[in-house]
Amino acid sequence: MDYVSALVPPIVMAVFFIGVVRVIVKTQGGAAKAKEDAAVDAAIARAEAVRGGSAATDV
Repeated sequence: MDYVSALVPPIVMAVFFIGVVRVIVKTQGGAAKAKEDAAVDAAIARAEAVRGGSAATDV
C-alpha cells in the first residue's frame, strides 16, 4: 500500500496541471481576441504618440 500513497500526489498534481493547461489553451483566441488585440494596439499607439510627441519637443 505504500506505493499507492507514493503515487497519489504526483497523479493528482498531473491531473491539475493538465486542467490548467487546457483552460489556458481554451481561453486563447475566441470571440474576445479581436477586442483584446484592438485594446493592445490602441495602447501601443498612445504610447508611441506620447513618446514621439515628447521627442519632437526635445530636439
